[in-house]
Amino acid sequence: MLFAVLTWQVASGGPLRALDEHLGRALVHSAVPASLAEFFADLGNTVVALPVLALAALYAAWRDRRAAAPRWWLAPLAAVLAMAVVPALVVPLKTWVARPGPPEMAGGAHTGFFPSGHAATAAVAYGSVALLLTALRERPRRPMPVAVAAIGVGLLNLAVGIGLVRRGYHWPLDVLASWCLAWVLLTVCTAVCGRWAAHPHQPDSQLATSNSSDAM
Repeated sequence: MLFAVLTWQVASGGPLRALDEHLGRALVHSAVPASLAEFFADLGNTVVALPVLALAALYAAWRDRRAAAPRWWLAPLAAVLAMAVVPALVVPLKTWVARPGPPEMAGGAHTGFFPSGHAATAAVAYGSVALLLTALRERPRRPMPVAVAAIGVGLLNLAVGIGLVRRGYHWPLDVLASWCLAWVLLTVCTAVCGRWAAHPHQPDSQLATSNSSDAM
């Protein structure tokens, strides 16, 4: 719902868009160091985020298979598929909304800045890493507490978002909209894995029967 409201305001040139652009210009000229902002903005690049996610997926698959976990492949596969959905959603939205970029981006002459691909990539990639290491499968001994991972990923993505706006690569609502999309993708990923993990000792045929009974 929040994403729909943001898209409507940006596409129609509503008052929220005007406020967003005022805030974006203020952040560009803020005291946040440009070099630090650039570092965090670069974390949204696919050349950085995708290898991190790939390593986490491989580690999770190796760990769960070694532990003889049922459907050890499910969580890594779900995380990779969630990442693959990002460009499939973001690119058409960029084309449809056709929002001009900040003045720093060639004077704002180019369009296609809403939502932010970098912010969505960072949110889904690093969020998936945290889920792979903590919450996608119940374990008696987890590498790190779920709350710590969630806070860490939240702060990291906040820094990425601030970096993107501070460097003039995106408006704030571009970033916020991408977080909304990432939240949906990660929630679906967690729900799918949680649903299958709820029947860890049932073969697939029994799981299908159980699912059919639940639907009735």
